[in-house]
Amino acid sequence: MQKPVLVIKLGTAAISDDKGFIDKSVIKKLAAELAEISKEYYLVLVSSGAVGSGKRFFPKYKGSLIERKAAAAVGNPILIQLYHKYFFRYGITVAQALCERHHFSNRQQFLQLKETFNEFWDNNILPVVNENDLVSNVELKFSDNDELATLIAVGFNASKMVIATSVGGLLNKEGAVIDRVEKIDSEIRSFVDTKKSSSGLGGMVSKLTFTRLATSLGIQVIMCGLNGKSPISKALAGKSGTIFEAGKSDLKSRQKWLASGSITFGGLRIDSGAATALASRKSLLTVGIREVLGNFSAGEVIQIKDEADTILGVAKSKIGSSEIKDQLKQKNKVAAHADDIVIF
Repeated sequence: MQKPVLVIKLGTAAISDDKGFIDKSVIKKLAAELAEISKEYYLVLVSSGAVGSGKRFFPKYKGSLIERKAAAAVGNPILIQLYHKYFFRYGITVAQALCERHHFSNRQQFLQLKETFNEFWDNNILPVVNENDLVSNVELKFSDNDELATLIAVGFNASKMVIATSVGGLLNKEGAVIDRVEKIDSEIRSFVDTKKSSSGLGGMVSKLTFTRLATSLGIQVIMCGLNGKSPISKALAGKSGTIFEAGKSDLKSRQKWLASGSITFGGLRIDSGAATALASRKSLLTVGIREVLGNFSAGEVIQIKDEADTILGVAKSKIGSSEIKDQLKQKNKVAAHADDIVIF
């Protein structure tokens, strides 16, 4: 019998102690809890902490990109060894899955990735996912593990995604956790502290950005802490953390893949009329384009932005950037077909 997919993202600060080392007691507690949760869900664990685990082996570590890559390469085996130790006590084997952007941007590679994960689940194996930092191209790196977790959740058609964070959820201006968010609007964004975590890459801005993508594609997102007994179960039951309600989505699997995993090479800024047309599932005409952002060729995936610079969605361009520039005033020239546009 098939089970729904649950993606759990563990932030560095949520699983580390005050000195930046992985807190073994947290991993031990999670193993016991997730062993129970795995009876109801197919699980994917996206875990930060590799850099934190490895950087102590570099005496002159200052946090440069090359140093982070090296620290992650040392820290990943340490991290996976901890997960193996504690999950194996509950009959669960862990598999290390190091991903790169092309695993998501190439449709065939992505389908192979899904097949591999299905094989894991069929054999009671828990995939523990991280970026393959050692070889990831600088320009094509995931922005952080919030993005990686979201790409997996959307691409694998997960029903829910849990983001474990040290602050325990989305906080209002008084510092209290907001129980439920129906829609991520300007009021919700105003609560966000733009400072990033001192130990990880992503802050709450990143978490809200990718939560908005996930919820717009039909995935419920829960942000919670890891304190106390059974923190993930309590958050799933709505007893702690913040629940971001899922929106309605009738997108096909290929469209979800397009929205989540494709590399964007450039973008288009469109006017309000074009934005209204796209919301009504119409094609994007060149006459509605205000500005061409970057250089791209026909068939490449681009971002669609409104005049306030908000990302509305993505599209596979029908024509290249130079041709669009030459034909901005033509009324019936299609820049992207409706079937190749996904609005968030």
